[in-house]
Amino acid sequence: MTARRTVDNAEDAGATSAPARVGYGALLRTPGAWTFLVPAFVARLPYAMLSMGILLLVKDTHGSYGTAGTVTAVAAVSQALIGPQTGRLADRYGQATVLVPTVLVHALSVGVLIALALGHAPAWTLFLAAVPAGASVPQIGAMVRARWVATFGAEGASATSAAKVSTAFAFESVTDEFTFVVGPIVAAKIATSVNPSASLIAEAALTLVGGLVFAAQRRTAPARITPRPGARRASALSSPGVRLLAGVTLGVGAVFGGMQVSVNAFADSVGQHDASGTVYGIFAGGSMVAGVLYGVIAWRHAVQQRMIASYALLVLGCSTLWAMPNLVALSVAGLVCGLAIAPTLISGYTLVETLVEDGAKTEAFTWLTGAIGLGLAVGSMVAGQLIDANGPSAGFLVPVIGAGLGLVALVSLRHLLVAPGGAVGAGGADGATAADAAPSEHAAARQLVGAAKG
Repeated sequence: MTARRTVDNAEDAGATSAPARVGYGALLRTPGAWTFLVPAFVARLPYAMLSMGILLLVKDTHGSYGTAGTVTAVAAVSQALIGPQTGRLADRYGQATVLVPTVLVHALSVGVLIALALGHAPAWTLFLAAVPAGASVPQIGAMVRARWVATFGAEGASATSAAKVSTAFAFESVTDEFTFVVGPIVAAKIATSVNPSASLIAEAALTLVGGLVFAAQRRTAPARITPRPGARRASALSSPGVRLLAGVTLGVGAVFGGMQVSVNAFADSVGQHDASGTVYGIFAGGSMVAGVLYGVIAWRHAVQQRMIASYALLVLGCSTLWAMPNLVALSVAGLVCGLAIAPTLISGYTLVETLVEDGAKTEAFTWLTGAIGLGLAVGSMVAGQLIDANGPSAGFLVPVIGAGLGLVALVSLRHLLVAPGGAVGAGGADGATAADAAPSEHAAARQLVGAAKG
């Protein structure tokens, strides 16, 4: 049964009323929320530990940043390409059915990678081992977002339930940022305090334990969507809007990758390597603050408009990075970029949820998450090449080019972001007025009806 059902005229009449506002306190008091949020956090923290752990271990055992970086990139690309397929399977067969074997394979694959590295095996064997290690990273973030949608969808379609989803996506974005910042720090600390292999062992253990406990929380999991006999189930990527959002999010990933490498290189060039963590922390902290604020504001502008505005701010901030003369100025420019990251991603996740059927939501979320990882891997490699050839400031061209291309695509193809079935209340494609903008959240609520009724 499709998610796109009509709603009563009475519901539509409420679309122009004041937008609903839902705080984080109300969100976290949702019955059953903590039962999946805690294990999800444990399982998500390793998401950002894996790359750093691989980098430190392979550099230690094989003595080459080039080899270490390539192994890391192979894992990231595998995760970006295979992750959406596990999301698609989770939509069809249930989260637990897919998650349990996934985390088991991940733990085994990381163990093999550690053994090969410690055994000083040829580099090509590390590349092969990195494929299943990356491909089996559990898509916890996408699964948590799908649970929020199912939870609030059960309340019925309304501006309030849609506002809850928006706040939940903001909360998830902040959580992503936090794990993205803390994960590499934890991995590096374990590697230096114990040994490089210990950080990957911890990553695999947290993934396994957190993933299994999360999978056991079946009560809050979205219902399986069983296709009708003979019906052909299309991938979420068959939606032009999802493809656009994945491409746009790829540009955000390039910002992450380019910033990571370039900030470190710039700090090294001015003899302040230890300051790189502070500068990047300001960038990530700005995103976290913006994400928190985004979730508590009762927005009147359409979500498409909000995404274009935040993406434009991202491009503006990135365009100044290459010209910054010192670390203080770079921190300020990085803060501007960071303030635009979370609103862009929250808007993207909100939009993608309205563009696909109930049976493809986890997959759709995973395409965006995978695009970030893929953009990060490519951005890191390209920035590294530019820095080697032209100096540290050249690496900052990657964020502005990646974000710039994303903005061009977003603006020129924004009409693809209107949900099928006439949910044009989101308005961004047609330039809605302030009075018309409120239906953006209400139109998103229409997509929750299917989640409530199956």
